[in-house]
Amino acid sequence: MKKIFVVLSIFLLSGCAELQQAASQYPQINGALGNADIAAGLKEALDNGIDKQVTKLTAVDGFYKNELVKILLPAELQKVDKTLRNIGLSSLSDEGLKVLNRAAENAVKESTPIFVSAVKNMTFNDARNILLGSDNSATVYLQNTTSSALYGKFSPVVGNSLAKVGADKVWANIITRYNAIPLVQKVNPDLKDYVTNEAMKGVFKMVAVEEKNIRTDLSARTSDLLRRVFALQDNR
Repeated sequence: MKKIFVVLSIFLLSGCAELQQAASQYPQINGALGNADIAAGLKEALDNGIDKQVTKLTAVDGFYKNELVKILLPAELQKVDKTLRNIGLSSLSDEGLKVLNRAAENAVKESTPIFVSAVKNMTFNDARNILLGSDNSATVYLQNTTSSALYGKFSPVVGNSLAKVGADKVWANIITRYNAIPLVQKVNPDLKDYVTNEAMKGVFKMVAVEEKNIRTDLSARTSDLLRRVFALQDNR
């Protein structure tokens, strides 16, 4: 992810005066390594991160069969799940869990461009600090600076996704069946809010996986440019 953010920040800022003025702040490695090189390396890292990790989440079972990001039921619905299973409705509960993950998979697919554009305001200093920071500094930066904006844009996509994959109907049926059971405390969860937050957590987690990978595994730097750019952090 870090690699992703560093890539993104320099790539997006490569034409800024701030970036042009800061060239001297980076050491030279194997000859001249200018802002254009750093920008290109960061863009490559970003592209790799999205291709290798975030894109995985958009596939069928990208969430559902990935234990790192699989969306489980919120606490309020765990009692619903248990009760339905106890009365022989396990298949209905299984389908309810699956469609929540399907909604997240579909939402991430539609929202990847939003996710990428959300970090365009990263400054050169942000980029430098990310490049030379800890293994998850890019991920932390992304969470701190884009979560509110991402939520605002992600939520309606999730809402549409819930409808598209039929999750709203499945859960309306589940909740209706549950609330009809005598003596149970009725529930009415905000599934759109829950899936939105869980989907965002999944995106950040997978970006963090790639960030750590490129920072700690030299073999993950699959081009000469990546090796030169990220050697800067190795030598910090």
